Amino acid sequence: MEDIKAAVLEYVKEEYLEDEDEEITYETPLISGGIVDSFSMVSLKRFLETKYSISIPDEKATPEAFDSVNKIADLVKEFVG
Repeated sequence: MEDIKAAVLEYVKEEYLEDEDEEITYETPLISGGIVDSFSMVSLKRFLETKYSISIPDEKATPEAFDSVNKIADLVKEFVG
């Protein structure tokens, strides 16, 4: 689980943070905090599906499910064998 969280956190930092000194945690609001928008959420979903060889159904890929690293890791755990 920690490796999923670490991978997601690193991806978000690299792809979506403008200021590399900006700190985010596993609980930082990503969608509601304006860090990840709907377009970015799609690319994040694609990253997760590719990295973990899973398919996340669109109805599960909600803004609420993608609003923190912890929530994303919980979502991924549902589909990882």
